[in-house]
Amino acid sequence: MTKRISDTPTITACKVVAQSRLFRIEQLDITFENGAEVVYERLKGSSRGGVLVVALEDDNTVLMVREYGVGVEGYELMFPKGRIENDEPVEEAANRELQEEVGFAARKLTLVKSMTLAPGYMGHLTHVVLAEDLYPAALEGDEPEPLEVVSWNLDKIDELSMRGDVTEARTIAAAYIIKALLAERSAGNRIETVAP
Repeated sequence: MTKRISDTPTITACKVVAQSRLFRIEQLDITFENGAEVVYERLKGSSRGGVLVVALEDDNTVLMVREYGVGVEGYELMFPKGRIENDEPVEEAANRELQEEVGFAARKLTLVKSMTLAPGYMGHLTHVVLAEDLYPAALEGDEPEPLEVVSWNLDKIDELSMRGDVTEARTIAAAYIIKALLAERSAGNRIETVAP
């Protein structure tokens, strides 16, 4: 029989072991309910997290961007995304990023799902926002070069997920989540979105 874990472990100490302009690495001493003591490290970023915007150009087409990813040293096809600034509401951050990266704003914004990237060592949240009823509206962003905007048909989602220039798990997960949401919506089912 598996024991049910009722309480989260206790953090007995936390100290910063390295820090950069964007991130800090924290060392945590943790005591589990069974008495086990473990030292973990975690990457700590913005406490607000970021947004990833799935913008519907029409009922079955999403807008994506091709952007250089220094982590993979290549161009990736992905959804517009960015950090939530200061006290900005999630939907406002999504609309701002959409305007900066794609040149459109949305009249309807829905927080669909909040996801983590690697909960074993990072608490960063990515809030997936569905943007609908688009209209032209551009803001200057912080990208070092203009981004190529690509329309993608959701009927070709399997092809998208297998492309060599689509490696970001958030993009792949968001595409499948939105496709399922739209399918349920067209079937007349009401879907509850999941937020933190």
